[in-house]
Amino acid sequence: MNIKHFEKTSLGFFPTPLVELSNLSHFLDGPQIFMKRDDLTGLALGGNKTRKLEYILADALQQGCNTIITAGAAQSNHCRQTAAAAAKLNLECHLLLGGEAPTETQGNLLLDQLFGSRIHWTGSNRKGQDIPRIFSQLQAEGKKPYIVPYGGSNELGALSFIDAVAELQQQNTGIEFSHVIFASSSGGTHAGLILGKEIYKQTFDLIGINIDKEANSDLPFEQQITQLVNSTAEKIGLNYQFQPQQLMLNADYVGGGYGVIGQQEKEAISLTAKHEGILLDPVYTARAMSGLIHLVRSGKLTKNDKVLFWHTGGAPSLFAYAQELN
Repeated sequence: MNIKHFEKTSLGFFPTPLVELSNLSHFLDGPQIFMKRDDLTGLALGGNKTRKLEYILADALQQGCNTIITAGAAQSNHCRQTAAAAAKLNLECHLLLGGEAPTETQGNLLLDQLFGSRIHWTGSNRKGQDIPRIFSQLQAEGKKPYIVPYGGSNELGALSFIDAVAELQQQNTGIEFSHVIFASSSGGTHAGLILGKEIYKQTFDLIGINIDKEANSDLPFEQQITQLVNSTAEKIGLNYQFQPQQLMLNADYVGGGYGVIGQQEKEAISLTAKHEGILLDPVYTARAMSGLIHLVRSGKLTKNDKVLFWHTGGAPSLFAYAQELN
């Protein structure tokens, strides 16, 4: 196994903090709750995609590409961090965003524009379905484009979360986590954490909270994650075969679907802000935290547990949801 063989470019500030949420733990009368603050990676107000982009954009530079293409929802955290990384590396950036151009620009979309990205509105195609068309157009213009996959979720992106588990292990002296809970959406973070857990012999239960009802491809999401775990293991020469029945993906909290904020998300945002002074985002981390809160209230997480919540970032999108949150 050789992860160090793969190049990285420096985009963020690591290690990110590991903190205890003692007030929230007390309020819920449940387990000790800790948080890995990947909302503080530093790039464009932070987020977990910064880790992935360090590997992915290093590959783009190695290939001599000068233009980056990626896709997401109108308030995509991934697109915001990709736009910032491209600006830092002096690369042209094209974002394919689902929906139509809004009358008022705010949240992540405002930041996309500040970073100088070129935005293409794609209607119902928020997961990159139109990328081949834009790719061909850019090639015809004499540019050398590079596609960053949806959510940064390919083998290179997954590698970054093997590193993240190593980072956690170095930070964490004396605490044996029983569970690690996080938002699972495009699969790269989930796959990397699975491999990191295997490589660094961690014993915690790894629980992804499913964020989206729609899969990112023709395959079921569970199968996408499984395939990405195994293709990443093969890429780094790791003799490991992950089986679908090992996957812990909780789909009980998808609510109204992707980007639809409901009472569970509002409560999670409010409780985390009021008790810890930490902001969650409406789409990903609030939904994942609502899952953690419910697991405590239902007795599935007890006072004997030590739970780590992996904060994957996204707070800028709060401003785009101001009306719903008010």
